[in-house]
Amino acid sequence: MKRSYMLYAALLLMMAWGCSSVLGTRVSEPFQGSAYKSNNRFWRGTGKGTSTQDNIARAKADLEAKTYLAGQVNTTMKQVADQYLADTGNERAAEIADKFQSLVRQVMNTPIADLRKIGEKKYFNKKSGEYTVFIAYEIKKNAMLRFMKRQAQLDNTLNERQRELIEKIIDEELKKVEAEEGS
Repeated sequence: MKRSYMLYAALLLMMAWGCSSVLGTRVSEPFQGSAYKSNNRFWRGTGKGTSTQDNIARAKADLEAKTYLAGQVNTTMKQVADQYLADTGNERAAEIADKFQSLVRQVMNTPIADLRKIGEKKYFNKKSGEYTVFIAYEIKKNAMLRFMKRQAQLDNTLNERQRELIEKIIDEELKKVEAEEGS
């Protein structure tokens, strides 16, 4: 009983000091607001890189932002394909889903024309001699989906049936994005 009172007292003390003393001081970094989060019109990604050389810090931030962005696109498109194929009850759904994911990976490994840098900030810490770079990118969803559709049309590894299904999946998603943009 005495032990639980001591624990309770310790918790009250910690709360009185505030969480910042336990967790540290909250740090505000660039590109953290809702303007830098993905939404129904854009996929967005941010990255941070630190190095003693500014070009390396920038390359790290660039890679992190693009990797985050690619992960979002990949995850979204996997969910879209899985949902579409489950809804249609296609008996070759696994094969189509695999081809679709392959197309998404291929597209993400291609330089994307509509990738836009929406912010970059660089800081130098004199004490540590390190640069820290923050970068934010966005891709307009409908432009990305149209690009994916063109890539599917050019992909020689797809048979006609697979190509039609993949285009149909992309068209369904395009309709959703365009409907959300209109409202």
